[in-house]
Amino acid sequence: MSKVSVMPVMAATAAASFLWARQTEQPIASTVALSLAVAFPLYVVVWLSWIFPFYVSDLRHVPTVPNFPLWGQFLEIITTECGVPQRRWHEEHGPIIRYFFPFGAERLSIADDEALKQMTVKNPYNYPKPVRAKLWMVRILGEGVLLAEGAEHVHQRKALAPGFSIQSIRNLTPVFWEKSLLLARCWREEMTAEKATTKSFEVLEWLNRTTLDIIGSAGFGYDINSLENPETPIREAYRLVFAFDIFSRLLHGIQAFIPASKYIPAKMNRDMETSRNIIVNKATEIITEKQEQAENNTGGKDILALIAKDNKKMKAQGEAGLSFETMRDQVMTFLGAGHDTTATGVAWTIHLLSTHPEMQSRLREEIKDYMPFLFDQETRFDPEQVAAADCDQLPYLDNVCRESLRYIPPIPMTVRQSLADDTLGPYKVPGGTVIYVLANAINRLPMYWGPTADAFDPDRWDDLPKTFTANAFMTFLQGPRGCVGRKFAETEMKILLCCLLSMYEFKRDTSTPDPEEWKMWRLVLRPKEGVTVKVTAI
Repeated sequence: MSKVSVMPVMAATAAASFLWARQTEQPIASTVALSLAVAFPLYVVVWLSWIFPFYVSDLRHVPTVPNFPLWGQFLEIITTECGVPQRRWHEEHGPIIRYFFPFGAERLSIADDEALKQMTVKNPYNYPKPVRAKLWMVRILGEGVLLAEGAEHVHQRKALAPGFSIQSIRNLTPVFWEKSLLLARCWREEMTAEKATTKSFEVLEWLNRTTLDIIGSAGFGYDINSLENPETPIREAYRLVFAFDIFSRLLHGIQAFIPASKYIPAKMNRDMETSRNIIVNKATEIITEKQEQAENNTGGKDILALIAKDNKKMKAQGEAGLSFETMRDQVMTFLGAGHDTTATGVAWTIHLLSTHPEMQSRLREEIKDYMPFLFDQETRFDPEQVAAADCDQLPYLDNVCRESLRYIPPIPMTVRQSLADDTLGPYKVPGGTVIYVLANAINRLPMYWGPTADAFDPDRWDDLPKTFTANAFMTFLQGPRGCVGRKFAETEMKILLCCLLSMYEFKRDTSTPDPEEWKMWRLVLRPKEGVTVKVTAI
């Protein structure tokens, strides 16, 4: 049963008090004002925060986190690492839980295997992203495959499939190697200039520039070159977008509820508009060039060239291809979501290896066994040996990457809102329900991972507990709404680690804050002060 909306209640109250004032010859304005002043608090406190959630709501039978619904768990959620409160609540109350945002706004968190299958595989298009959740992202990421819904998402996903095939990604690995080795060389040049063999680097910023260059070259055949030109406008645009000062975070939160607040003349809004213009202009430039190449049959092997060629064929066969605007939005999505997520994942992996030196040494030895050419400065840039290298042949590297992505998922959560009534687990979930799938909770639940769920242990992937299911690892989601670029990201991550670990040893820089102490969420789960490590040349 849905809630009674505030507007009809207030309208009925005003009408009734108006009629009462006329009947009793009381002052109309003061009578109506007094009635509304009494009715509104009663509606919020008594109906929204007491009667409806506990006695009327269809969700009242779902295990509920204790607290008064008027304020709910909102303060704990916004002041704690994303997903950590829900991780604890799931352990205490079960795999499907209800909690509250202010004024009795019900929220579900789902960690139950069958319920996750229902949401992600069996009935995924009943659970789109809420409009509010998309408002700030769409300005920077466009209406690409990440934010498209329903039939439009099916259409876009089908059109993008050729560019993200395993064969397509294998053809792009020379770009991954080129940019990863360039990053390693940039560090060596800085160390040489300072006559140092050990130097502290904030690796997240460097990795963001590297992955931006990779998605530019491999994704679009476009050389952004932010590694050697860090102040390039497109890189600066993303620095502004992901600002973490308290006022920016507050204003982003307000805009989810009051879209018009994006017109407030605040620095954050000016930065967002500047960034959007840079990103849209760059995406438009790239798409214009790609479509011209497709028309002239001169495109390369990059992802966008393959998509543009396939798009041209679809239109020639009378099928609905992707429009110019949709293609532009894909570029915006790939640029934004495609570089920041992988950079963050690799940065967290380097941090974890810096705090587990025995794992770092073991991984380096495996890389040396499989790819000895990387450890010789005479051969590490040899194009023939680079072309023959296959990072998928390293089992411990695979385990380290999966475990890092499990332990600290770069995208810690996704939010959905049901369109129609459905059943999740044993509970009826009415249309309009806001539901969270929190990878940062699910990925560490003992119900799936056993008693060592909170430990960083790459070897667990060689002997997974019987309680493990595919839905226990939600870093990339599952089903048709799962990450289309998963294989791209995994390959990129492995090659970056091979290059860096073959040339450098990493140790925690204890003079800087521990990155795990304060993780901030803005699309990705990143450390507030970045990831600074001591890098020693091998």
